[in-house]
Amino acid sequence: MDELDSAIIRHLQLNARQSNRELARQIGVAPSTSLERVRSLEERGVITGYQAELSLAALNRNYQAFVAAQVRPLSRTVITSFQEAVSQLPEVVGVFVVAGGDDFLIHVAVQNNEALHAFLMDRLSQRREVVGFRTIVIFQHAPTPLLSPLPQAHAPHPANASPRRGPKRARGAW
Repeated sequence: MDELDSAIIRHLQLNARQSNRELARQIGVAPSTSLERVRSLEERGVITGYQAELSLAALNRNYQAFVAAQVRPLSRTVITSFQEAVSQLPEVVGVFVVAGGDDFLIHVAVQNNEALHAFLMDRLSQRREVVGFRTIVIFQHAPTPLLSPLPQAHAPHPANASPRRGPKRARGAW
C-alpha cells in the first residue's frame, strides 16, 4: 500500500459510484493507472465490494440498540449456529463475536421501544443457548471516519525488548 492506493481508497469511500475517469482526475493520475490500481486493490482483497449506504430511519428503523448476549455451552458449534441464526433475524443489523463477560454483541435496529422489547422477549430469550443478555440503547451514532491503512505492526527487536530483572528472591531474603 502506497500513497496512491491510500488516495484511491479515500476517494472510493466518499463516492464509490464515480467513474474511473473522475477518480483518476481527483487523484492526479492517468485513467489507465487508476483502473490498474483499483483492480489490484480488488484482487488483493483490500476492496471487497461496493454497496449502497442505507438510511435506517428511511427503513422505519429509528430505534437502535446493542444487545450483549451470553450463550452456553460455550463451544465452536454453539457460537457458529447462534451467529448464523441471529444474523438472519430481520431486526439484526450486525453480529459480533466478542471476548470478555459477553459472547456476542448484536446490533439491532427496530421501529421503537416496543419492537425492541418484542425482539428481546420473543426472539432472543427464547433461544435455549442464551443464558443472559443486557441491552444498550443507542441515542446517537457519529459518522464513521474514512478508513486508511495503518502501518505494519512489527515485533520488538530483541535488543529493544525489556531487560530481564534477574532471578526472583525467596521470601524473607532481605
